[in-house]
Amino acid sequence: MTYYGKVNQVKPKPAAPKNDHSGGSSRIELWFAIAAGATYGAGMVSEYVFRLPTIGLPLVFFIATYIFGGFFTIRTAIASTLRGRFEVDFLMIVAAIGAASIGKWAEGAVLLFLFSLGHALEEYAMSRASKSIEGLAKLAPRTALLRRDGGEPVEVPIEEIRAGDVVVVRPNSRIPSDGFVIAGVSAVDQSAVTGESIPVEKAAVDDRDRARRSAAALPAWNRTFAGTVNGAGVLEIEVTATAADSTLSRVVELVRSADDAKSPTQQFIDRFQRWYVPIVLAGVLATLLVSMFAFSTAFTDAFYLAMVVLVAASPCALAIATPAAVLAGIARAARAGVLVKGGGPLETLGRVKAMAFDKTGTLTWGEPRVTFVAPAAGDAGRQLVPTLVAVEALSDHPLATAIVNDLAGQVTEADRLTATDLNAVVGRGVRATVAGEAVEIGNLRMFEEQQLTLPPDLATALEQARSGGQTIMIVRRGDRFLGFVGVMDSSRAESAKVMTVLRADGVRQLVMISGDNQRVADAVGREVGVDVALGELLPEDKVTEITRLAEAHRPIAMVGDGVNDAPAMARADVGIAMGAAGSTVALETCDVALMSDDLGRVPFAVQLSRATSRIIRQNLIASLVVVAFLIVATFVGLNIGAVVVIHEGSTLIVVANALRLLNFRRGQEHAGIEHEERPKREALA
Repeated sequence: MTYYGKVNQVKPKPAAPKNDHSGGSSRIELWFAIAAGATYGAGMVSEYVFRLPTIGLPLVFFIATYIFGGFFTIRTAIASTLRGRFEVDFLMIVAAIGAASIGKWAEGAVLLFLFSLGHALEEYAMSRASKSIEGLAKLAPRTALLRRDGGEPVEVPIEEIRAGDVVVVRPNSRIPSDGFVIAGVSAVDQSAVTGESIPVEKAAVDDRDRARRSAAALPAWNRTFAGTVNGAGVLEIEVTATAADSTLSRVVELVRSADDAKSPTQQFIDRFQRWYVPIVLAGVLATLLVSMFAFSTAFTDAFYLAMVVLVAASPCALAIATPAAVLAGIARAARAGVLVKGGGPLETLGRVKAMAFDKTGTLTWGEPRVTFVAPAAGDAGRQLVPTLVAVEALSDHPLATAIVNDLAGQVTEADRLTATDLNAVVGRGVRATVAGEAVEIGNLRMFEEQQLTLPPDLATALEQARSGGQTIMIVRRGDRFLGFVGVMDSSRAESAKVMTVLRADGVRQLVMISGDNQRVADAVGREVGVDVALGELLPEDKVTEITRLAEAHRPIAMVGDGVNDAPAMARADVGIAMGAAGSTVALETCDVALMSDDLGRVPFAVQLSRATSRIIRQNLIASLVVVAFLIVATFVGLNIGAVVVIHEGSTLIVVANALRLLNFRRGQEHAGIEHEERPKREALA
């Protein structure tokens, strides 16, 4: 009998974020932007309320705004310039200096303030939700109990373990290396690596030499993986791979390599910035030279016209158009319990054409439940539940726990039985003794190997239950079959509705990927309504399937909650993690995190992303139209005062348009999807 289950993930310490600023630096940048706003406000009040001359206290405040608002912008502009890239940061600095050179200190100050504020808030959000790839590696223990020459085990650093060594794994501890079992019996929770929903029983190989020669072909009950969690038994494992070559290490490398690739959106922004800034600067210089030499304009007047063109072409509204919408979208998402790690995922999510879901813990609850009880006819059937509960009460296995929790309430005090002599039969089930009679509880193979045949009524019910993807446990006591029970990880009630809403929102392909066997995957897939259900997938297989899906549908999103999901989530254009039920590593590796255990937030996140993208497009179009209009207008006599007024007006319009996102579907996050709380265990009726 094969068992599957979920593991409680350890919480690795986050690694340093991979962005321009560390978390501390981002906070400083935010405080600098706030200070810029305060000094700009003070300058405006002193100049326009108290009517103080600009060359005086107002100028002091505006210069202070330049310092606070321009510090990080200058630093970023210098860094990008040294890399051979002219970005919007550079142009903002030039525009601010140009505004100051013609005496428009207030205009330059507000420009730097708005830009620095938007940049600081985005950087701060990114640093707070940065990815931590190295946390994956910390799932493996740092030390191992190494047994040398049959002596007592000695604790050594994991780096000293080599292929062929024998390690001892104590109960409820993590397995330090890939290998195969040479002694002991235990149930191992492998969900961190394989995604199997129920722990897998492990037992020793029959022939160590043969196992050593064909380790990769060993059955599941013999093989172990680094980072998985041992159950109640003690295991001795012969190591087949060093820590650096383990399955878990490969998972780490998959995440690291996938994380290095930039999103298409970011690549487009980089390309845009490379040509926009130099063209504007070239246009300003051309204006100066043409005015001086072609039209014999005095230098002062030509310089003034060039500065007007620079102010007209400077991306005041353009620079704030995207950050304002992104930050408003991120803020709205946060209020709904959805953490979005920056503008890239927020923009991309709304464009996804396909979405893949992990099964266990995402579309299902990740907890086995008794879902089917089939007693035999007559007195034998009445003995089914008391016998089953008595035997499974001796085990601390997750499936045994599920049976006891769900069925013990049906057993009266008068019917209560006592079992003894519990023994595991690897890959088959368990044996025990009840009231002097031998009891066997296991899968169909356990009894087929004994050439025992189920009664016709039980055989028919068994086939029905198996077609539903349930894990079957047949019970035989003495010389009679008592019946069987089916155990299955139940799907979330909201999963099917989420699929319906996503399909209505234009997501063309909905796929479920799982480490469980294909029959279970098919059953759950039919229940929740996905288009394709894929089972028996290791982490690298999930990455392959995500890659294949991306070839037909792009962009794609992946929703998961376990460490085994991390490479696939990183490979997808957008990785979405179930926060409360998911692992810390998956949470840190994702692009979007559902902070509550609420799958119904996924359609809301998609719809918010689409609304944000619409706002961004509107802002960009409006900003570019204003810039184009002003550039033309400067050559027909529009003065700098009017240019600044129109610029500031367009900036206000852009910001106001972006702020509409703060009220997006307020109180309607679920849009007809009734959220199901994690069910409490009750005895099966």
